[in-house]
Amino acid sequence: MKDLLSERFQHFSLYECRGSSRLYECLATEIADDDELLRLSGHAREDQPTPNLLLGAVHYLLQQSDHPLKRFYASLTTVPEKPEKAFYWFKDFCRNHETEIKQLLTEKLVQTNEVRRCAYLYPIFCHIYQQTKHPLSLIELGSSAGLQLLWDKYAYQYEHGSIVGNADAQLVLTAEVREGQLPLLRKKSPPVAERIGIDLHINHLNDPEDYAWLKALIWPEHQTRRKAFERAAMQCQKEASDLTLIEGNGVDLLEEVAAEIPFDSTICVFHTHVANQIPSREKKKLIDRIKHISKNREIFHIYNNMSDPLLHIDRVSEGKESHEIVGRTDGHGSWFEWRLEQKQMT
Repeated sequence: MKDLLSERFQHFSLYECRGSSRLYECLATEIADDDELLRLSGHAREDQPTPNLLLGAVHYLLQQSDHPLKRFYASLTTVPEKPEKAFYWFKDFCRNHETEIKQLLTEKLVQTNEVRRCAYLYPIFCHIYQQTKHPLSLIELGSSAGLQLLWDKYAYQYEHGSIVGNADAQLVLTAEVREGQLPLLRKKSPPVAERIGIDLHINHLNDPEDYAWLKALIWPEHQTRRKAFERAAMQCQKEASDLTLIEGNGVDLLEEVAAEIPFDSTICVFHTHVANQIPSREKKKLIDRIKHISKNREIFHIYNNMSDPLLHIDRVSEGKESHEIVGRTDGHGSWFEWRLEQKQMT
């Protein structure tokens, strides 16, 4: 178990943090070789990404602390100290707050619900609406607080082009298209008929604990992400009456929820960076449920991390599937590829 956790922290440092968060890169490298902190990390739930959970737990507790570790976090101080010197204080903080950290590791989930991922969801939903010409009924699995369900309430700008989406939005999301060329984007967002989110735990943004936890999952140096979260949270609180958030297993509840959606809309089931927390048997069950729903009506499935990290769009009708590959995406939504490769119905 210790060796597996060590590998996870090494991988996290090298492939997720490098070039994105120097603080987390340094901390994860040191944690990977520290038996005491690896034992502490072992209290995390098996279905959770352990490095994100441990670092998020410390960040969460640090928000209300005066511990010297705070001096290294760009989210908590104006001029952070060098990250290479943070580990001593990180370990000291973990020792002083071991009980609280263990509780968070066993109770909390990594539910980042990164709103910047909407920057690649917007062209996808435009692409789907172009094909169906029906309002979209959204079902998000792993919806957390529901920020991504409000993608049509935000504005978007790609490669210094004109702003599209909601012209009156307080939040303008930008992203780099690293490969391929975007389709013709709608100037205004496609119409949305339903917004339904399902999660094992729903985060309520008017709950100070839930709000603070979601904010703690944002990496310390990521100021743009933090500002986007704050503005999206305000939008979400304003639009709360238009959201239906259900606590439970999304795979088990999917057919029941889909059965209530009017036939004059297009069902879009989507989840971003969630499937890595779904066991293999549940992934198969999800695909089977979508095929079963498609016997009565067409359904779109937008996802990544099911069998590979690429972003996919499956169009399923009468049990037959048409597959499109969008490309790679940044986990925090700062860039994505748009190289649709359509395959025939199977």
